[in-house]
Amino acid sequence: MASDAVVHLIDDDEGVRQAVAFLLSSAGLAVRVHESAVGFLEVLPTLQPGCIVSDVRMPGMDGLELQRRLKSLGIKLPMIIMTGHADVSLAVEAMKAGAVDFIEKPFDDELILSAIRAALDLYDRTGYRETEIAQTQVKLKSLTAREREVLDGLLAGHPNKTIAYDLGLSARTVEVHRASLMTKMGATSLSELVRMSLVAGVLPSE
Repeated sequence: MASDAVVHLIDDDEGVRQAVAFLLSSAGLAVRVHESAVGFLEVLPTLQPGCIVSDVRMPGMDGLELQRRLKSLGIKLPMIIMTGHADVSLAVEAMKAGAVDFIEKPFDDELILSAIRAALDLYDRTGYRETEIAQTQVKLKSLTAREREVLDGLLAGHPNKTIAYDLGLSARTVEVHRASLMTKMGATSLSELVRMSLVAGVLPSE
């Protein structure tokens, strides 16, 4: 199990979020809670990988639609669906769409912990590189056209002053764009930014 893996818990019921998050934290698992599928997607580019535990019935976007959206983005995080007793047919549909397991509420603590550990192990074996690439590509799409131009200059090994000259900007403006794109990419250093970009297939400019 990856030491930096995070369990992303998505449920519109605050009581469920708090109870499950406490259970996972007590078991030594890193957890991040999300009130809705839409909210989860909004912060997707900044998320650490791991697995998803999501309620199947939620307002706005349900667990099945979330599955479809993640698939379209190429995000292959193992997903466990939480269901009510009347939602077994939805759970079956989710399993057919790629969910790795479903847990019926109310659930046994050890049952959900076992399912989550299995999902994280599955992620370790099959999905890390593919998900890393997909998440980086999502982050790249969040950059403005100017930020992407600055990124191209950085990947080509150019200092800020050269990038500023090439783009007809001040060095200060380039610094601002550089800081912004580093934040959006979630990179803490230039070397990390270069590694992420190359892993995602972004080649340096000629």
